Amino acid sequence: MLKKNRHGIQIKTPEQLRGMRAAGLVVGRTLELLRESVEPGMTPLDLDVIAEKAIRDAGAVPSFKGYQGFPATICASVNAEVVHGIPSRARELRAGDIISIDCGAILDGWHGDAAITVPVGPAEELDPKLIELMRVTEEAMWRGISALRAGGYLSDIGHQIERYARSQGRYGIPHEYGGHGIGTEMHMDPWVANHGRPGRGPRLEVGMCLAIEPMLNLGTDKTRVLADDWTVVTLDGKASAHFEHSVAVTESGPWVLTALDGGESRLGPRE
Repeated sequence: MLKKNRHGIQIKTPEQLRGMRAAGLVVGRTLELLRESVEPGMTPLDLDVIAEKAIRDAGAVPSFKGYQGFPATICASVNAEVVHGIPSRARELRAGDIISIDCGAILDGWHGDAAITVPVGPAEELDPKLIELMRVTEEAMWRGISALRAGGYLSDIGHQIERYARSQGRYGIPHEYGGHGIGTEMHMDPWVANHGRPGRGPRLEVGMCLAIEPMLNLGTDKTRVLADDWTVVTLDGKASAHFEHSVAVTESGPWVLTALDGGESRLGPRE
């Protein structure tokens, strides 16, 4: 039986969280495979083929493919593309690029959703500003995840993300895009902003599952959508990075459902 609280947010039982974890592991393993696969000369569509095979081989279904008409298994966003890039063969990845890969899967009716940003080619060929952009974005995600404690507030997540990002430099935080609830659907209530004041919105409860996904830009926070009606790019053409994990609120702290170790290497063991 599926339960929702008074805010309409789905609350999972321990058994249902185990189902979410199984779906999350499909996504986490697929992203690790893609991370290892990225190299100069590949196309985003090559990565999409790898991702779809990995997901289906695990007995799951790609959740992005066909979602509101999206044509692919992953979103592949290169350099100044922020999110929702459509994989194609028209563009080869080059050393010095960065690519954000967003991946979702459905297993036994439960959804997993996560994203990574990966350098293309040797690190020494990457602009140091891009290395730092990826580091700050990933760390901002973990700061947000650390706020998923029962009794806290929803806005504490975005506050931690923004506070860390602002402490590291002048990064643009696109306000139109953020995280979301996840469970029997990929996108559910509540919306999770990547900015804002703490102590606002619904209280966090044991059994909530949220996708935490900061996007940071090297320049402006302003974006536009390309003619394909999907790909979001920075307005000034500067690079963007994107990291995401699906996370459950438990009595013993955040459980990172799409991290292979459950998040222990970054958050420590759950209490």
